[in-house]
Amino acid sequence: MKIKKGDKISIIKGEDRGKSGKVIKAIPQKYKVIIEGLNLIKKTVKPKKQGEHGQVVNIPSPISVANIKLICRVCGKITRVGFRLVGLKKERYCKKCKAIN
Repeated sequence: MKIKKGDKISIIKGEDRGKSGKVIKAIPQKYKVIIEGLNLIKKTVKPKKQGEHGQVVNIPSPISVANIKLICRVCGKITRVGFRLVGLKKERYCKKCKAIN
């Protein structure tokens, strides 16, 4: 999976199309990521103690990696990611400006 925690991404498909955010969790087994403040679902929470009220909270849900694209840290454009070997290290780079991501 080419997206990792901390990357800035843009959503290209779905309800939040065109919005961008930061990846807070990557789930490589399912090819999904959780984005801060985007792809929200409503969840009802029961009261913890007697006398409290239940409430409805918004929780970010996972979104498929196929529906997002990376925003380059250097050029700031929506781009694809490539990999190359430098010595014994594997590094990610921007396909548009060739900068290391």
